[in-house]
Amino acid sequence: MISQHQYRRFPAPVALFSMAILSIFLFSGFAWASTPPSFADLAENLGPTVVNIYTTQTVKARSPHGNQFGNGKEIPEQFRRFFGIPEGNAPHGQTQPQRKMKRTSLGSGVIISKDGFIVTNNHVVENADEIKIRLTNLEEYDAKLIGRDPKTDLALIKIEPKNDLPVAKFGDSEKLRVGDWVLAIGNPFGLEQTVTAGIVSAKGRTLGTTPYENFIQTDASINPGNSGGPLFDLKGRMVGINTAIYSRGGGNIGIGFAIPVKMAKNVINQLKEHGTVVRGWLGVMIQQVTPELAKQFNLEHPIGALVGEVAPDSPADKGGIKDGDVIIAFQDHEITQMSMLPSMVAQTPVGTEAKVTVVRQGKKKNLTIKIAKLQEEAVAANQSGTDAGRELGLTAQELTPELAKSLDLEDEKGVIVADVEPGSPAAETGIHRGDLILEINRNQIKEIKDYSSALKKSKKGDSILLWIKRGDHKRFVVISGE
Repeated sequence: MISQHQYRRFPAPVALFSMAILSIFLFSGFAWASTPPSFADLAENLGPTVVNIYTTQTVKARSPHGNQFGNGKEIPEQFRRFFGIPEGNAPHGQTQPQRKMKRTSLGSGVIISKDGFIVTNNHVVENADEIKIRLTNLEEYDAKLIGRDPKTDLALIKIEPKNDLPVAKFGDSEKLRVGDWVLAIGNPFGLEQTVTAGIVSAKGRTLGTTPYENFIQTDASINPGNSGGPLFDLKGRMVGINTAIYSRGGGNIGIGFAIPVKMAKNVINQLKEHGTVVRGWLGVMIQQVTPELAKQFNLEHPIGALVGEVAPDSPADKGGIKDGDVIIAFQDHEITQMSMLPSMVAQTPVGTEAKVTVVRQGKKKNLTIKIAKLQEEAVAANQSGTDAGRELGLTAQELTPELAKSLDLEDEKGVIVADVEPGSPAAETGIHRGDLILEINRNQIKEIKDYSSALKKSKKGDSILLWIKRGDHKRFVVISGE
């Protein structure tokens, strides 16, 4: 027993010891209270809303001997160039042996309606010939593609279920805070119904892969096969769609990314109603404000989006935005970094009178801009109902005014080759991405519907004559139908 005299003589050590014990107890209690003892109930309740997606695509592959001389050696580069043989073609106009093969991919999806609407990533179902869905009760269904949006990497598919399906409820991704717990459910590497947990590591991340990025970063394990699966909060509400990882070796290193559900809902609703996405357009070219630029433009902090160019006759031009303005707010939402603005504008309904705050020569100025419709650049030919483009290995897109200007094709009419599948007839003919298609079988091509119509008229096995422009030169090419 410590006497009153002894206690007064040694007050500091005793008090400090008591405070340390109390602190440890309180900290431990806080940790226990903030960390869920188990995610089992969430996993059990939410698991049935997640599906496994299998897609198959038929591709043409070059024969292992198709690009060789008779002695089995590869065509030397100097001979290929001399005889004008496109890379990957057999010499002297010989038909290169081909074989068809099935390519299978795996992904995840999340059910958003009882009658079978499912959200996934665009890259999971893009170019798929068949889409199959497996539920947690092992029922399998063929799925129909309703629409996809490459610019946000989202897609909507539909099945016809026998009974009502369990549905994931949407949460509020805006209320997520860095450090909040989240749960990812998916099928990594084909391992169905895998549950991982982690925290929100950051918000507003950009990877430079699409123009409308605003990713949630998480350390919950996300691996190949998780793509298209949901990210849940602790209330069991879906707050994101898992879509990408940062990895040097292909596996998870604790850096995964999900599309915020706020952005996803807008895209999903439009895909469901129209099969495509309509976006708002401001008409400015912007850049990040660096500390050096902030000083030059009389800004206290390096925030906002610096306008480098205003498109003529665009909403921004008509509304009074000038080159050199720094956009610091859009619809009363502060623009802390450049990457925030494109997604905000894109999600704004066409015709909205948007309030835009800029800093011009050190002074704030409020402007009202009427948002117009963004003319999307990519309109895939195989979405317009023609299989001919897919058979040829071609994907074409509309030549919009914005695209024509960027490619120096302002006085031309036609469609742009957006993609050429390796090993396809188009690739073997030497067609490149960026070629402008002017004619098909001597029929003028002005827009994507002309392209689709011309291909639909061609019979299977027929050769197709294309007149294309590449750079400053035009030439005819023939895609063999064999």
